[in-house]
Amino acid sequence: MTADAMPLSQGIKIDWTRLIALFTGVGLFLAIYYSPPWSDAIDPLGKHFVLSTQGKGALAVFALAGTWWVFEVVPIGVTSLVIGVTQALFLIRPAKEAFNDFMDPAVLFIFASLVIGLVFNKTGLTKRMAYKMLALVGEKTTTIYLGVFLLIALLTHIMAHTGVAATVYPLLLAIYGLYEEGDKPTKFGKGLFMGMAYVCGAGSIITLLGAARGIVALGFFKEMAGTEVSFFQLTYYMAPLGWTMVFLLWIYFCVVMKPEKPVIVGLRERVSELSKNLGPISKNEIISLAIVGAAIVVMSLQVMIPPLRALDKSAIFLVSTILFFVLGILDIDDLELIPWNIVLLFAGAMSIGYCLWQTGAAEWLAINWLALFQKAHWLIFVLGVAFFVLVLTNFIMNVAAIAISLPVALVTAKYLSVAPDVVMFSSLATAGMPFILLVGAAPNAIAYDSKQFSTGEFFMYGIPPSLMLMAVLALMCYVVWPLMGMPVLIK
Repeated sequence: MTADAMPLSQGIKIDWTRLIALFTGVGLFLAIYYSPPWSDAIDPLGKHFVLSTQGKGALAVFALAGTWWVFEVVPIGVTSLVIGVTQALFLIRPAKEAFNDFMDPAVLFIFASLVIGLVFNKTGLTKRMAYKMLALVGEKTTTIYLGVFLLIALLTHIMAHTGVAATVYPLLLAIYGLYEEGDKPTKFGKGLFMGMAYVCGAGSIITLLGAARGIVALGFFKEMAGTEVSFFQLTYYMAPLGWTMVFLLWIYFCVVMKPEKPVIVGLRERVSELSKNLGPISKNEIISLAIVGAAIVVMSLQVMIPPLRALDKSAIFLVSTILFFVLGILDIDDLELIPWNIVLLFAGAMSIGYCLWQTGAAEWLAINWLALFQKAHWLIFVLGVAFFVLVLTNFIMNVAAIAISLPVALVTAKYLSVAPDVVMFSSLATAGMPFILLVGAAPNAIAYDSKQFSTGEFFMYGIPPSLMLMAVLALMCYVVWPLMGMPVLIK
């Protein structure tokens, strides 16, 4: 008998952890929603920001969803449905708005990404790529970690991190299949898939191609600071931070998720044999590669060719999904293989994100938090801003986290004589690495589909890398970036 379960008559057990988490989430929601009005937030200019009843309701839903997601009280997709339902029933937002977010373009991007993974798996492309990779990195499991992480980081330099996760995920399934532990969770499996999610974030901050958040942040920066940051300037400052985190994450997983087997004996021979058994590349594999490659090229060119920016990334990616069915690579039975739990998870994340944003709750939080650092040392202020973005981006879209916090931070920075550059770059860095909750980024949700870890494990194992990120960021702000020429104080 475990501490979390007590047997009743006829062998029925009560999962006390689940029950406590369930009622804690509901209790937090009711306590926040029905609490008396909260104090106004006051910015450095003395302007008051009232937290409306709807804003307080958004924070209540935020607390409920966060608790249920971490402890998996119900399937994570069902918790997402609760987000929409509570908004509608408690009049926090109109039902049409709350549930419209469930079909946001970002959610459809996740759906299209999962379809690509399904296609790669069905056609055999994933196995082919996995075997080629393993032939290069060898039989040592920690070296396999390194090879996978380097591949992921490099791919995020030229394509969106969600697309990278969708492309690499089936490849990792094929690699894990050679570990010969079946579907059961192992340390190697946890390290492989959680590492994929974390490295997708670390790599994606280095170029503008890694995620949309970079373009949003630079847009705010140009408008408020009057300075334009070029594509290569962003990479110049972000590369040391991003690549430092990639190698630190490799060390972290080698230690914390040290594989049960140091070596997969005979891997090279087996990979060589399996590769031969695949035979020559098939027509469907070539077509699938061409379709996905074309979509990636178009999305990559959007940064450099202004007319292409009008094209929505989700629409571009969904064209690939449609073509897979038109050309007969997928059929209706394959739709049943889509992990709808993951799709719903991200749909709920979009809904709570927009809810916090539109009700003013997120802005109220940002102003209250940054007010704590108005008289602090400049480094403490910058890290305080970055930490707020880090926490917020674990719950809502990182684009929204940047849009909410950066304008407030840039205004406050002037009063502390802090240069806007260091505020923008540090915020952008933490916005890209949500290591705590699955809803923080699409790669996190995609990795969860491996069934190698629970949401609670993802939460706990994500805390040390988050602290590691803050330490590395402090080093960058105080030593590395100034040496590279970044201004940190206004003279």
